[in-house]
Amino acid sequence: MKEAHIVVKNLTMAYGSFVIQRKLDFTIARGDVFIIMGGSGCGKSTLLKHLIGLQRPVVGDVLYGNRNFWQADDAQRQAVMRRVGVLYQSGALFSSMTLAENVALPLTEFTGFSRSEIRAMVAYKLALVGLAGFEDYYPSEISGGMQKRAGLARAMALDPEILFFDEPSAGLDPVSARLLDDLIVSLNQTLGTTIVVVTHELASIFAIGTNAVFLDSDSKTLLATGAPKTLLAESRDPRILRFLTRGEMSAAPVAGVQVP
Repeated sequence: MKEAHIVVKNLTMAYGSFVIQRKLDFTIARGDVFIIMGGSGCGKSTLLKHLIGLQRPVVGDVLYGNRNFWQADDAQRQAVMRRVGVLYQSGALFSSMTLAENVALPLTEFTGFSRSEIRAMVAYKLALVGLAGFEDYYPSEISGGMQKRAGLARAMALDPEILFFDEPSAGLDPVSARLLDDLIVSLNQTLGTTIVVVTHELASIFAIGTNAVFLDSDSKTLLATGAPKTLLAESRDPRILRFLTRGEMSAAPVAGVQVP
């Protein structure tokens, strides 16, 4: 059994009186590439906000190790968040800053490293994501896929234990999306980083996911947890099968069915 890195207990999410999801219970193990999946409007990005401290749950708990995140004080929550990095859907780079300046920002704000040390760290992080030599480029001067990778370099600046991705493949062409998937897998395998990905892109789900939770907008709760390929092979729920096969299956799969 892997060590639990994040545990979600009895979590209910709502905007006012409108419930998004209720009674969510799942565990993200250390070293997982964990997929939060489901159809549009099921609450995937809202769940991400609850995990990274942007929205407080109506009911329930989020535990990082032994620390109850939402019962901790502000200073304790900030300490937890220093251990995570977030890649937002758009990349969220500052357009008036070079890639090096974007990546250096967390290091400048939250560490006491010298300028020369920060420059070396920035160069290393950009090299990790395949952007060596692009330190002085502005976001407008590079492609969308490169912007995502630069955003990832910034998310990695403080050497986080956990990386969160919000729809990382959104807006990317298939080749760029595959390269980003390969990069996610490489970071997970070489650095041991726990990775949590919000996505509905099937190619990414099957390529990178080692564990997953499936959220359903109609029942307003999770329908299943497990590795995506295992859910495809073993699930008997037509809602899960429709999603994982692009609507081509509504009953249990049979032997020989190919993973999309």
